[in-house]
Amino acid sequence: MRPLANLLLGFILVFFTGNLMAQEYLTENGKTLFISKAPMSEFTGESQQLHGLIDLDKNLLDFYIHLNTLKTGIGLRDRHMRENYLETKKFPFAEFTGKIADFPDLLKGKEVPVIAKGKFKIHGVEREIEVPGTLLKNSDQELVLKAEFKVLLGDYNIEIPKVMFYELAEDQMVKIEAILKKK
Repeated sequence: MRPLANLLLGFILVFFTGNLMAQEYLTENGKTLFISKAPMSEFTGESQQLHGLIDLDKNLLDFYIHLNTLKTGIGLRDRHMRENYLETKKFPFAEFTGKIADFPDLLKGKEVPVIAKGKFKIHGVEREIEVPGTLLKNSDQELVLKAEFKVLLGDYNIEIPKVMFYELAEDQMVKIEAILKKK
């Protein structure tokens, strides 16, 4: 009976200690902002529904956004963006999955620069990209991620009609900011 009790106690200790030591941080309400600067028009689009995971143990990053949550402040422009360019009925999500290159030591209260390397997928096209950003460990329970990168629409087969050239930029600046809570 004693060996069985020891085995159960060992299992419980390993299971619960492993869960307590897990280094997974999640968000469901991160901010995504894109900026389009065309010759005749500049506008932004925003969503507060960026979902994401940072797993420090596995050095894994996974972030996605449902593209229908992006809003520019003009309903007609939003509809055209979804239907004519992003084609969200066929391609509803944008996603980045990758790792942090040269993972830094995260010290409480110190923002550190990072570069994420991985795959960004939008409009059915996946490409390897590098994303510069910062990570801040607010506490043992919270991380803050900020990042900024450029998306060239042509790289993802998102076509801009010639008549729209002056209103929609080929390159879109994307900024994300998320507070991630320990799982």
